[in-house]
Amino acid sequence: MFGATAVGLICQDSVVLAADKRISYGAYIVSERGQKVFKVTDKIGAACAGLMADMKKAIDYLKINIELYAAEKKGEISVKGAVNLLSLILFSRRLNPFYVQVLVGGVDSKGPQLYSLDPVGSAMFDNFAAVGSGTQVSLGVMEKEYRKGFSIDEGVNLAKKALFASMKRDAITGANIDIMVITQKGIRVQTENISQLTLPKP
Repeated sequence: MFGATAVGLICQDSVVLAADKRISYGAYIVSERGQKVFKVTDKIGAACAGLMADMKKAIDYLKINIELYAAEKKGEISVKGAVNLLSLILFSRRLNPFYVQVLVGGVDSKGPQLYSLDPVGSAMFDNFAAVGSGTQVSLGVMEKEYRKGFSIDEGVNLAKKALFASMKRDAITGANIDIMVITQKGIRVQTENISQLTLPKP
């Protein structure tokens, strides 16, 4: 089971990624201040579930390879290009895999895009996705309420609602929430205190 929960969804000209901040090993809670949402480039981000060390190492490898790509190609990498690089990185470790599931989202000339990757690099595009121990609960919430053309505020509210539902039913998911919003203008990240969350009524 991949501890923690991360969700992502495509909104109007943007992508929202979010993850809880609890770090746990089995039933032991190590910290409530973990970072599972990462800026990859100015217009590409990632949200992860799994072991913290493996998350950071996989994202570090991705950033290094993107820098090499940019130096060689003299241009920004596309979202799909970044996903392909991460897929290759994960597949190259298939015999000793990173214990991690990753959501990669971003905006480029083809618009907003979201992909989910498993530990051996299989990548799947979707309008919304979830990874981690609270996946079933979060997906249930998003399946019911997601619609194409969401505004950023609507997307952020749904991400919070999906994670909050997982926190109520999955002991491994908890603490506060990091939310990343990706647009053509760049990336912004905000942290929500779960005790102060106000969710829209259904």
